[in-house]
Amino acid sequence: QALVATTDFFMPVVDDPFDFGRIAATNALSDVYAMGGTPILALALVGMPVNVLSTRTIGRILQGGASVCAAAGIPVAGGHSIDSVEPIYGLVALGLVHPDQVLTNRGARPGDVLMLTKALGVGVLSAAFKQGKLDKDGYRTLMDSTTKLNTLGAKLAGRAGVHAVTDVTGFGLLGHALEVARGAGATVELTPDPPVLAGVERLLADGVRTGASGRNWAAYGHEVEGLAEGALRDLLTDPQTSGGLLIAADAAEVEALQALARIEGFSAPVVGRVVEGPPRVRVAPR
Repeated sequence: QALVATTDFFMPVVDDPFDFGRIAATNALSDVYAMGGTPILALALVGMPVNVLSTRTIGRILQGGASVCAAAGIPVAGGHSIDSVEPIYGLVALGLVHPDQVLTNRGARPGDVLMLTKALGVGVLSAAFKQGKLDKDGYRTLMDSTTKLNTLGAKLAGRAGVHAVTDVTGFGLLGHALEVARGAGATVELTPDPPVLAGVERLLADGVRTGASGRNWAAYGHEVEGLAEGALRDLLTDPQTSGGLLIAADAAEVEALQALARIEGFSAPVVGRVVEGPPRVRVAPR
C-alpha cells in the first residue's frame, strides 16, 4: 500500500461553526478519495482569532470536523493550532492506496466519457447566503452537497476502464476539465446541460455569482471554445467547495460505474467526452 497525504485549509462560507468544520473536513478528505485512497487518519490544522472567537465557537468547529472524520471511519490523531487574524481550519488527510492504482487527472484518453458525481452551483449558493438571498431549502442543499464525502473514489482504484479522476473544486468544472485535457493531450468536450443544484439557475438569473467565477474565466477562458458570456459560463466557472468527482472512463464501463455510484449515494451523469484534438475544452452547442 502507498501512503497518500493531502493538506487543505478552509475559510467560512457559513455562519454556523459546526457546519464550517464539517465542510472543511469533507473538502480535505476529498483529495484522498480523488486519488483512489481510503482515509486512515487526519491531523487538524487550526488558525483562530482567539481574542475574537470564543472557545465554545472554536470547539464547535473542531467538533464539526471530527464528526465528518468519524463518518469516514478515521480518527483525528492530533494537529496544530495558531492565533490568526482570520478563522482558518483544515486537515492533513492521510490515506492508503496500492501504488499501481493511484488515480490522477492525467490518464484520460480519446473515446473516454466524463461523469460528474455532484451537481454544480455551490459557489452561487454560497454567494446567495452571504447576500442574504438564500432560503432554508437552499441552505440545506448547500450543506447536503458540501458535506457529502466522495467515498466513491476509494472504490475506483484499480477499477477496469477508469483512466482519470479529479475532484472539482475552486477552478470550477471548466478549469478541472482543462486539467484533464492537458493531462490527456486531447480535447475535452462538455455538455451544455450539466447537473445543477436546486435553486441555482434562479439565483443566476437574479444576478448572483461569485467574484471567483470571473477570475477563473480570466485565467483560462482563452483555452475554452464555444462558450459565450452568460449563465452557463458562470455555472461552469463556478468554484465548488467540496465538489464532486470528475471521472474519465471507457464508454463501455459507464453503466457499471453509474450503478456503483448509486450504491455510494451518488448520481453520476455524463457531462462530456474526450476527443482527438489539442488540449483544450470545448462546450458543445445546445
